[in-house]
Amino acid sequence: MKNRFISTTELAKLLGISHVAVYKKIKTGRIKAMKVGRNYVIDKNDLGGILDDELTETDKRMVEKAVKRTVGEYGETLDLLRAS
Repeated sequence: MKNRFISTTELAKLLGISHVAVYKKIKTGRIKAMKVGRNYVIDKNDLGGILDDELTETDKRMVEKAVKRTVGEYGETLDLLRAS
């Protein structure tokens, strides 16, 4: 039964996001989790679409927005890194 659940920290590492972002997704209901003491655990069976390779249209828009913002804020630095 121990291997059935994953911690918020483990999920954050798998998804490449912060544990705070995982908590926000839990609070908004995007990730189903159970509270155990002071922590949350996620049943691996409930991860279904979270780890799928396909992104939803909303996720694609969020990624595009983040990329545009990053390029806008750090464009010069990215160009310098690319040139080196």
